[in-house]
Amino acid sequence: MSESVEVVAGNSDKQGGSSASQAAGGLVVWIARHWLAFFNTAWGIYVLTPFLAPVFMHLGWYAPARVIYAVYSVFCHQLPDHSYFVFGPQAAPSLPTLEAGGMPPGLGLFQQRRFVGNPLLGYKVGICQRDVAIYGSIFVGGLIFALVRKRVKPLPLKLFLILLIPLAVDGLTQMFGLRVSNWWLRSITGAIFGFAAVFLAYPYVQTAMDDVIETETRRMT
Repeated sequence: MSESVEVVAGNSDKQGGSSASQAAGGLVVWIARHWLAFFNTAWGIYVLTPFLAPVFMHLGWYAPARVIYAVYSVFCHQLPDHSYFVFGPQAAPSLPTLEAGGMPPGLGLFQQRRFVGNPLLGYKVGICQRDVAIYGSIFVGGLIFALVRKRVKPLPLKLFLILLIPLAVDGLTQMFGLRVSNWWLRSITGAIFGFAAVFLAYPYVQTAMDDVIETETRRMT
């Protein structure tokens, strides 16, 4: 009698383990099938949230605006003359325009980055122009990739490195004071890099996820 009970209990444990394994496998497959939606949602949130900071400042919601500025300051220099402004007369004001509009003149870079704007100038987006272009193009590139992912091959690494050159030249020459960039150069070079990064990396991710789906499906059947 006790042996029969032990056999039944053993079978029950195996069935429970099998059900848990099937559920885990199903979850893995579901994530693998929807990885691009997760990526696009994450990048969309990341690039759109900084635009809420000037909206909140304009509405007088200073606390949440300051939180956004503080969080993104970890990832971006946020220099005002390298940033887009919302609710002001100019979307990309120069340093002289900013100083004429209320930013104290003669500030160091670390002091400048703390200036978020005022009612006269408008309020800056929480990330710089180049970052808007990079992360925005990654988001848009991901949406485009969703339409062509079954037909596109990874961007060759050599071509990716070539497309990286404009960003490197524009950024480094500006960093070392050899020249002054502008909003449209930052945007173009940033966008080129963002799109190139998507079409270099995403096809490999898609291939890996297809392998996961195939392996898990075979295991569960």
